[in-house]
Amino acid sequence: MIRRWWRAHRGLRLGTRLALGLGALSLVVFAVVGTVLTAYMRDYLERQLADQMKLVQIVQSKDAAAHGTVRRKPYYGWYTAVYDVSAGSADLRTPAEVPADSRALTDLARTMARSEEDLTRTVRIGGHGPYLLRACEVEPGVVLVSAAPLGDVEDTVDRLVTVQVVAFGLALLALVVLGRRMLRRGLKPLSDMASTAHGIASHDLTESASRLPLRDGGRDGGQEVAELRTAFNTMLEHIDASLAVRAEAERRLRRFVADASHELRTPLMSVRGYADLFQYAAANEPAERERHLARLRAEAARMGVLLDDLLLLARLDADEVEAPLRCRETDLTELVRQAADAFRAGHPDHPLTVRTGGAVVKVRLDPQRIRQVLDNLLTNAAVHTPPGTAVSVTVSGGADAARVAVADAGPGIPAADRERIFDRFYRVDKARSRDRGGSGLGLSVAASLVRAHGGTVEVGGGPGATVFTVTLPAAAR
Repeated sequence: MIRRWWRAHRGLRLGTRLALGLGALSLVVFAVVGTVLTAYMRDYLERQLADQMKLVQIVQSKDAAAHGTVRRKPYYGWYTAVYDVSAGSADLRTPAEVPADSRALTDLARTMARSEEDLTRTVRIGGHGPYLLRACEVEPGVVLVSAAPLGDVEDTVDRLVTVQVVAFGLALLALVVLGRRMLRRGLKPLSDMASTAHGIASHDLTESASRLPLRDGGRDGGQEVAELRTAFNTMLEHIDASLAVRAEAERRLRRFVADASHELRTPLMSVRGYADLFQYAAANEPAERERHLARLRAEAARMGVLLDDLLLLARLDADEVEAPLRCRETDLTELVRQAADAFRAGHPDHPLTVRTGGAVVKVRLDPQRIRQVLDNLLTNAAVHTPPGTAVSVTVSGGADAARVAVADAGPGIPAADRERIFDRFYRVDKARSRDRGGSGLGLSVAASLVRAHGGTVEVGGGPGATVFTVTLPAAAR
């Protein structure tokens, strides 16, 4: 039974449970207060009656000393008796006003014989109800015992208990009802947050562009609720940001798969086409065969470079424990000169100027990977500018970082394309022509390698100029 009640209690709403708990606590408080107040009132009334009996016994004691017994009539319902006490016995003097069952009065008189102070005792006399007994010594060997009914005291206490039960019951009912309303109002911000959470739960988060427009915008509830609301909205902001990042990652993944498939399809189609040519006799002529084999090797090499770049990007993205970097102290100026010499040999139609300032710029880096970055940036300048376009490389060093700026005087990059210029397979040429473009991974690889060194690469310039600036920390990873 108790377990069933407990399960039913746990199934109630929080406001109802708090109101019931408050009511139970108030009931305990009312019970304690009522008990203490009733006990105090009973003790007070009995002491008042005892004081009254003491005053009455002063007069009765004089009457008993003068006449041997009390001749004055006691109050209505009261009893008065005089006893001779000696050697542990108590003999009632007559005449006396005593009830039929006077054993309680006799016992008190016998006890009084051995006491030096007046005695008071509450007893129940058969057929008459509760009485307050008081015994005092009239003279040596003579004891006066008076009995006063406690019916009025009991009635007063009963009325007090009734008033308390009614008053406390109404107070308890008002406390539960009003407390329930106040708690419901106080817990409304939590209910609003629960409604917001239900709204989020019903939101389809499987959509690629899923967002969480729901927020809890309440303002009441106190400091604790305000802190909870702030944490709740902050959590929603994080979830919303995570969904946005996931949607963007999915969009980039789909674009990456499409671009990678597009890039690999062309060389594969070429390989397949040249392989089919070997079925014909004309293709088996020595000169023709060598030309076709050369094309097959070129397409295979192109696929190899593309796959190597993709593998490198994957390793950089994964941030492997063994990063693909072999860093050592390197002269960045000498590395730029080597890249410039290779560029002049491969692109003689693009004049190149190198500005180093004559200073040695020492940086901890992976020479092979930074050389790859420089080659990619220089090749990008040659591929996307017409012959005769001037290209320049500027090296500068500082206490905290070293910079390499690769600039060309070509047509420039439109502002709308600069944000995506480092995306994989992205080309400013929307037609995807390859007569002047590569695989679209060169700048992406360069940016990833620079980030792996703890640096940054930025693109600037305007119409008629393009500048790529590589910044490497003096103590690159």
